[in-house]
Amino acid sequence: MKLGFIGTGKITSSVVTGICGSKISYEKIILSPRNRIIAQKLKKRFNKVSIAKNNQEIINSCNWIFLAVTPIVGQKIIKNLKFKSNQTIVSFISTMTLSQLKKAIKVKAKIVRAIPLPPISLRKGPVPIFPKNKKVENFFNKLGTTVEINNEKLSKNFWSTSGMMAPFYELLNTMSNWLVKRGVKRDKAQKYITSLFVALSEDAVVNSNKDLKHLVKESQTPRGLNEQGVKELRKAGFYRSTEKTLNSILKRLNKV
Repeated sequence: MKLGFIGTGKITSSVVTGICGSKISYEKIILSPRNRIIAQKLKKRFNKVSIAKNNQEIINSCNWIFLAVTPIVGQKIIKNLKFKSNQTIVSFISTMTLSQLKKAIKVKAKIVRAIPLPPISLRKGPVPIFPKNKKVENFFNKLGTTVEINNEKLSKNFWSTSGMMAPFYELLNTMSNWLVKRGVKRDKAQKYITSLFVALSEDAVVNSNKDLKHLVKESQTPRGLNEQGVKELRKAGFYRSTEKTLNSILKRLNKV
């Protein structure tokens, strides 16, 4: 299997890194030259990675094509490329719908939309896909956890939540800086905060069969520190603000 990536940004770098450290069987990975710095780094790091002269060369050479460009670039370039009907095309483009992709690609290839996130480089995290495709599902299950979406409209909700990655890291940054201001060395502050949230996330995954509100309740004791923390943040509107931001991101996606 030959894998081709059109677009060589952060997500492509993360997905390729994950693939090269996984048990996925592939012959080679061919990258577009769009971001030469990232492409060269990946080529230097992994033996089976090469760089194409142009995007059409990728399509001519590969079985699976991954579209990892911005929506504006995608609308501009995809319609001018000549795909093959026997190819599997996986689109990471957030706001190009399946019908838009089919119209631009023209041939009756297998087309799947997917939402990988940077932790895929560690072979961790969810990867929502639409429509269902067993081969694509198995592929991403080797890189994380595939989540099949039955309704394309619902995919925008997942895209909205993916917009909370930077706010999450900013929360970690704020807490680390708080410790540093109180005399803790930065390396120890960041080690503590990141380890704490990894442990909390893993605990949440283990207990994911429960409603998350039970974890909120179980982590508090009467008049304890966590009870104080959640009460004050609720009163300050922290969680309402989070929901408001998600609604705002979704509204932006719905306009496209």
